[in-house]
Amino acid sequence: MPSRRHFLAGSVAAAGLAALPQLPAAAPAVAAATDGPPNLVVILADDLGHGDLGAYGQQLISTPRTDRLAAEGLRFTDAYSAAAVCAPSRAALLTGLHTGHAAVRANPAAGGQGGLGPGDTTFAEVLRARGYRTGLFGKWGFGPEAGDQPSHPGARGFEEFYGYIDHGHAHQYYPAHLWHNDARENLPAGTYAPDAIAGRALDFIDTHAAGPDPFLLLLTPNLPHAPSDVPDTGEYATRPWSGPNKGHAAQITRFDAQVGAVVDRLRARGIADRTVVLVTSDNGPHEEGGVDPDLFDAAGPLRGYKRNLYEGGVRVPLIAWAPGRITPGTTSARPTPLHDVLPTLADLAGAPAPADIDGLSAAPVLLGRAGQAPLHSHLYWYRDEQGVTSRANAQDGGRAQRVAEAIRKDRWKAVRFAPGRDRNAPDAQWRFELYDLAADPGERYDVAAANPSVVASLTALLRGSWSDTYPRRPWGLSVTAATGADAPAVTTRLSNGTGRAWPEARVALRLPPGWTATPAGPAATPSLAPGATLTTTWTLTAPENLEAPETPDAVVPVTGPVLVAAEATTSAFRFTAGTRLTPLPEPPTRDGYLSDLPWVSAVNGWGPVEIDRSNGRKEAGDGTPIAFGGVTYAKGLGVHAPSEIVYHLGGRASRFTALVGIDDFSKKQSPSGATRAVVRADGRTLLTTPTLTGASGPTAIDLDVRGVRLLHLVVEDANTNSAFDHTSWARPHVTLA
Repeated sequence: MPSRRHFLAGSVAAAGLAALPQLPAAAPAVAAATDGPPNLVVILADDLGHGDLGAYGQQLISTPRTDRLAAEGLRFTDAYSAAAVCAPSRAALLTGLHTGHAAVRANPAAGGQGGLGPGDTTFAEVLRARGYRTGLFGKWGFGPEAGDQPSHPGARGFEEFYGYIDHGHAHQYYPAHLWHNDARENLPAGTYAPDAIAGRALDFIDTHAAGPDPFLLLLTPNLPHAPSDVPDTGEYATRPWSGPNKGHAAQITRFDAQVGAVVDRLRARGIADRTVVLVTSDNGPHEEGGVDPDLFDAAGPLRGYKRNLYEGGVRVPLIAWAPGRITPGTTSARPTPLHDVLPTLADLAGAPAPADIDGLSAAPVLLGRAGQAPLHSHLYWYRDEQGVTSRANAQDGGRAQRVAEAIRKDRWKAVRFAPGRDRNAPDAQWRFELYDLAADPGERYDVAAANPSVVASLTALLRGSWSDTYPRRPWGLSVTAATGADAPAVTTRLSNGTGRAWPEARVALRLPPGWTATPAGPAATPSLAPGATLTTTWTLTAPENLEAPETPDAVVPVTGPVLVAAEATTSAFRFTAGTRLTPLPEPPTRDGYLSDLPWVSAVNGWGPVEIDRSNGRKEAGDGTPIAFGGVTYAKGLGVHAPSEIVYHLGGRASRFTALVGIDDFSKKQSPSGATRAVVRADGRTLLTTPTLTGASGPTAIDLDVRGVRLLHLVVEDANTNSAFDHTSWARPHVTLA
């Protein structure tokens, strides 16, 4: 099973701030209206343009509550989403990484969607380490749509979740179900999901208003994304507009009312002066489903829409409100991308932000010390989008489906388009446009030809802002089970991924009654340096009256899953994590196919592992049999990179054979899939295939596996784009010795 830092959040209680020592003197000092870290509320709209709120110039749509919030707080004039479409923008918001580094850099396509993994630390995980109670209500957008997987909100730091897991599911305003934590909840017919979601968010405030811990609330309704579904169009019913435009305006006013309801509840509970509220959007205005953004002047004076890297596609509203902390009626022209949210929240909370993020804290701006706020040397955007809308495509000169990049440095804004979908095309083949935002905020006049030195320097920055892979510094606590050891064991790793030392770091295990754990090495250190990891392997001993399995090859003396929880503390922070220690299944007793055997563990990049099927999207057991080159195989495994399936052979097998490759179904979806297959045995690599593509066909495998106890079937992404990396193991067969 994959380890998850906040696994078992319900049974391993978050420590209250009262139980935590005070921050060391080196921590950032944050002025506050009251003692202690503030409650934090982030409200994220879906496709709300820079000009869609009255506070930013909107004339036709009523937004009185956000307008009042801006009047009572701080309005950013130069706030930016991290992308021009939602999935990469939201990933950057959560993790503090721009789209040259983030785990999710594009919207999902037909072949699946990138998600967030154990190394993609979110601001919810960061705040949990400081004792915050955390809740997410609304659109998550990173599949797969399953409860127990690393890209689920619960695995990424949110104690409570209610809403949509999957990107596509969030396009339904009257869905049959929503997710509550890791379970589907069916909805009564006619339920308008944004209202149900907002109600759960208000309940979360009620639950945690009295403390003792502060809370983080992330409210992400799918308003005003297309389609323009809304229970009624209200004050817009008699306007001489089309139905989609009436519905769109009503959606924005409904979003505005949700913002007002949150503020009203904070005031009613007496905690408004202990709370910081941020209201923003994930990208520029949409034109989908018949909506006319020009009718509403949704981008204001800016050029572009959703999907464009011009200012209208990425500049978004951002309002900060905090009575007693933020001076009413103030504005800030600091270029502030939404990947600044993580370090800003961490700064406000005194929480341990990762040091390897791209974001910079804007907390000094909120607190009236704008001169102390760090500034970005430049801002970077990347776009790899296959969706096309007419206005956005026209703004791009017909290049909407080309890979594009943009950069802002001081007054200069550059947008460039690749000759196709290859980001590695030579610079000379890109179409480069340059704009002087100080003189031309609407990006009307391309001045690239007159400024060759600026073009050259920005081109170098664009190249330098991208990494094919972006290895992260480990952060926080993880727990892994040592499957196949002579005795059950787990390994804990407490990693200081921040820029400051953590004094008095220690790790302890919580086990079921009667179990004991013996560490093989230190479980505490006086100081854990930045970048250092405290690694401890623990041997577990079961109670004497626990029966061991009868089979001689079973090496873990347990008869069912054992929940192992770990807790790590420092002088200021507390981390929790856990894993399941499970007994090994019976090894095979006769020759057969792996798809007929139970696995020890299975991790899949998208959806469940498909047994004897290969369809790329649907649940296990659905879809077509596996086929390569028109030849069909009845037995096999369908996976999506990155994936790893582990089988217990118990030393009984002598030979493993299979065909592995991009199957015919996946090849028809797109020719861009590219993977590598790896076979490992008890930690040793037996085989790594060449790059697998639809054109290359499958690779035949025939391996000697005598004496192998654990066989690992791994599929890796081979081109840093996992969208179409569905891969199949056909006829995976073991022959016994």
